[in-house]
Amino acid sequence: MLKRLYQLPLFFLLWGLCSAAMFVPMGYALAHQSFFEARMFGYSAVLGLFLLFMVGLALSNRKFELSGVRQLSSLLLGFVLLPFYLAIPFNEALGTTWFSSSYLEMVSALTTTGFRTFDAGRLSETLHLWRALVAWLGGGIMWVTAAAILAPMNLGGFEVTAAGNGEFSTRQYNFSTSSEMAHFLERTVNMMVPTYAGLTMVLWILLVMSGDMGLNAFVTAMSVMSTSGMSMQNFGDPVTQQWLGEAIILMFFVFALSHHTFSDKQGKAHRDSLRNDPELRLGIFICLALPLALFLRHWIGALDQSDQSSFASGLSALWGGFFTVMSFLTTTGYQSSHWVDAQTWSGMQTPGVIFLGLALVGGGVATTAGGVKLLRVYALYLNADREMEVLVYPSSVGRRQKHLRSDLLSGSFIAWVFFMLFVVTLSVNTLAFSALGLSFEDALILCISALSTTGPLIDMVQLELSSIADLPVLSKAVLSLTMILGRLEILVVIALVSPSIWRS
Repeated sequence: MLKRLYQLPLFFLLWGLCSAAMFVPMGYALAHQSFFEARMFGYSAVLGLFLLFMVGLALSNRKFELSGVRQLSSLLLGFVLLPFYLAIPFNEALGTTWFSSSYLEMVSALTTTGFRTFDAGRLSETLHLWRALVAWLGGGIMWVTAAAILAPMNLGGFEVTAAGNGEFSTRQYNFSTSSEMAHFLERTVNMMVPTYAGLTMVLWILLVMSGDMGLNAFVTAMSVMSTSGMSMQNFGDPVTQQWLGEAIILMFFVFALSHHTFSDKQGKAHRDSLRNDPELRLGIFICLALPLALFLRHWIGALDQSDQSSFASGLSALWGGFFTVMSFLTTTGYQSSHWVDAQTWSGMQTPGVIFLGLALVGGGVATTAGGVKLLRVYALYLNADREMEVLVYPSSVGRRQKHLRSDLLSGSFIAWVFFMLFVVTLSVNTLAFSALGLSFEDALILCISALSTTGPLIDMVQLELSSIADLPVLSKAVLSLTMILGRLEILVVIALVSPSIWRS
């Protein structure tokens, strides 16, 4: 039976997964005697599973061609249509908003963006659980998709090392039958899902042991693993009150810096240790260098405030900067409870453009983090380093380099192509928001937040717009499309409309 499920298009698998997930908030609502919310989620789950059963029955005698490009098409369709279904129980249980706002909330959750469409106090515990669960499912979907679909097609960041001589490659694994593709997907799910769920459970248990409440710790654990930045508190309130809790969360941010921390490479002829992983090294360098620079800036500002320049205040400011920088680099967007200490210590504000840059860089490939990705940034750095060397020594042919370094250098062309497509997409969407009535600053910040899947960014840089829910319907539609483009990456979307890849 399970093998037959894996032979269905990916859209039907996602529909069934979302339908089954609705029983979780239903059970929580029943346990807390919130019977109306329980009915909304229960009815939606039963209806969704019934429709899936009827469609599966009608298509039971049909064989589907499960190529990588068709699976990607199903994934794109899922990100567009599934939020309509996911928003039905959310909208009915909330009962005080437009359906367009509920749809935007579900797109934000499924793409792990984490926009705060509604104030935390407006949502019940069941709805907090549901939006965090949807975000967690979205993160798990991207984990499996990256390993089972994007890696075989050399997309999602893998094109950098697979480009060879700098040419764009969409070579797929040679699956002779759809059953082989289904078997590969099943094997990937069996490998990735237990790891993803297990890490979430471990983080939840550690947060509870550190002193957090059960549901808040569970929501935080799911949000950290999915890098969605969901929280049961309003922005500015710490996600955890304990220093130990922040230290635990910080350890799990590492899984968003490199896919080597939780899985093997896909389609690579060699293996590198974590010590030589360029993504992890670059990510750690940024997370160390930038907080130190911010600390020095605040320390200089604190020279005139001798009453606040104690060692404890400086250490607290340093920790707050380290945690917040790593949070935004992984596109999670949590703010440390000690972040305000740095500003209190020095009396200086931190420029919001720093967090815009961190979100644009993003985390590792094949992780739940968004942004341009560290691997592409490192490839561009290698190319710039080589160009500077050519300027100094025009006749040089380059020195011998490690195999991985050579792959990244040769793949810098496709990394540059992606970066330019990212910038063009950012410009077009910014112009679209400006044409719909937003100021240029708000439009730019909204686009960066959506394309990098870092929703809390709009609160960190103090967006002039009072609430995302106040946007017109057309603006919400554009924002939803931007989030989907940011989650799937523009290079994947272009590959979907490329005639050559459909003929391959």
